[in-house]
Amino acid sequence: MELNKETTLKIAQLARLSFSPNELEEMQKDLSQMIEFVEKLNEVDTNGIAPLTHIGTLGNRLREDEVKGSIDSTLAFENAPLKVGDFFAVPKVIKK
Repeated sequence: MELNKETTLKIAQLARLSFSPNELEEMQKDLSQMIEFVEKLNEVDTNGIAPLTHIGTLGNRLREDEVKGSIDSTLAFENAPLKVGDFFAVPKVIKK
């Protein structure tokens, strides 16, 4: 599959990304390589091969639930850089 500039721009728009002309060219090359790799994987004969749910042979290791004590809130807030009432305060990271 050949990836053209318009398709690359559409993918960038959907991902909410903007690129300079040089970056767009590099991104187009990278995406083309990814598509070529997936197309090569599609050539592999997987008939008779069961799908994997885990890479290893071990399953989930479960443990019994145990009721344990918790720490006091004053102890929990001792190392908190900022506290508001009974809550940890964190800096705002999303700007609107």
